[in-house]
Amino acid sequence: MVGIDLCSVTRIRRLCEKHSDRFTTRVFTGTEMAHASARRDPYPHLAARWAVKEAVIKILGMPPGFRYTDVEVVNGPDGRPALRLDGAMAARARQACLGDFQVSITHEGDMAASIVLALPREVSR
Repeated sequence: MVGIDLCSVTRIRRLCEKHSDRFTTRVFTGTEMAHASARRDPYPHLAARWAVKEAVIKILGMPPGFRYTDVEVVNGPDGRPALRLDGAMAARARQACLGDFQVSITHEGDMAASIVLALPREVSR
């Protein structure tokens, strides 16, 4: 299964400026905020993470009890983005027999985009 999303950096910047911590703590994990805050301009990185979350929602939907922080973008040792699911989203992925998620992120100018590929989990017999 594949999910894709495109996000305006300006939109995320405005949401962060207007709603401050109320928005960021509802949407981004501490790890995601730390990653973005370490950059000269954090907003392209936050927009890219938003795009990943939306791409995952396109694959799994929004189960009861869903929180945006249930979808977390982390960076592997090689710097590539990876996905960590928690709570309702992790349960939904198990229910759908999805085990591995591949993530690609890009940003150019005012746009950030993500593609997420969900691979089936190995089923033991």
